[in-house]
Amino acid sequence: MRIDLTSVFVDDQAKALDFYTDVLGFEKKNDIPLGDARWLTVVSPEAPEGPELLLEPSGHPAVGPYKEALVADGIPAAAFSVDDVHAEYERLRGHGVRFTQPPVDAGAVTTAVLDDTCGNLIQIMRVA
Repeated sequence: MRIDLTSVFVDDQAKALDFYTDVLGFEKKNDIPLGDARWLTVVSPEAPEGPELLLEPSGHPAVGPYKEALVADGIPAAAFSVDDVHAEYERLRGHGVRFTQPPVDAGAVTTAVLDDTCGNLIQIMRVA
């Protein structure tokens, strides 16, 4: 068993695609029209055949309260690994990214949490 696809709910797929590709550095993998929405996935350029992240529309009525509750409690919707949390934090701040948690070193793990501009908190992390 393996993880091939996971998703985050986004308020605006076009805006999310711009953020996840132009700012975070992922690459668009699939962009398939589905009525008013799209099957829109991104992948890491380091693993283009690896797991895909679906930028899923937030249209279902349960999604709004779910996302609001996660953000209110400071809970990330997803976590991405990086080689150097401190360097990535500085790079992303240079792109205007707002962080809700600066880098925190907690023994074997370092984390930071950012706002993806699409209604989610995203954690970046490095496990030693």
